[in-house]
Amino acid sequence: MKITIITVTYNSAATVADTLRAVDAQRYPHIEHIIVDGASKDGTLDIVAQFPQPWRRVYSAPDKGIYDAMNKGLKLATGDVIGFLNSDDAYADETVVQQIADAFNVQGGPQVEACYADLVYVSDLRSSTIVRYWKSRPYIPGTCAKGWMPAHPTFYVRKHVFDAFGGFDLAFPRQADFELCLRFLDIHRITTAYTPRVWVRMRTGGVSNNSVRGVLKGNWEAYLACRKNGIPVTPFFMARKILSRIPQFIFKGAR
Repeated sequence: MKITIITVTYNSAATVADTLRAVDAQRYPHIEHIIVDGASKDGTLDIVAQFPQPWRRVYSAPDKGIYDAMNKGLKLATGDVIGFLNSDDAYADETVVQQIADAFNVQGGPQVEACYADLVYVSDLRSSTIVRYWKSRPYIPGTCAKGWMPAHPTFYVRKHVFDAFGGFDLAFPRQADFELCLRFLDIHRITTAYTPRVWVRMRTGGVSNNSVRGVLKGNWEAYLACRKNGIPVTPFFMARKILSRIPQFIFKGAR
């Protein structure tokens, strides 16, 4: 089983080396790593060039944002399974991609179409201090429509699912990841496997989480994503989605 990892970069010179090292350290042998760069001007590509691998491909051109770049990566991917590792994030250890493969081949078998795990937010990838712990759980049908979603940077999906149901909807510049999970899980009911381990260490921040205003805009987009997919929701959905994050801070010291 070949696993494609897509990393989107744009002026990521300060962080991308850590991400590349995390991918290169993986013990799993069947990896394809695709770098989709948005025409960086800060030396990002020079740093990427310092990490050559026969299974790494680099593309650079202007894009319409992170989800447009992710869709470009999906079109380029040739792996059986596809996932994303952000340019300022890293895997928790060198066995993560092997665990992903095991989730499909051992834990769930051929019927499993996606897998995911836990994620921790840190102020720095080299820090042991956890700012926030995103603890997932086995999927319960209909819960995305209530504001829940798996830790999307840990979400790996068989290629045929993307081929059948599409990629990221650019109508949601802050919540296209939520809309995709909603569509795949609640609408199309793909089968999933959850691994109760941390797969990704994520620097604090993110497109939808960098301010109170950003959180509100992101939750409004999530509400609109439900409506677009024919799921009846009320504005209380937004409050429920915000409240669902509280345990991530309360239990941030968990392992």
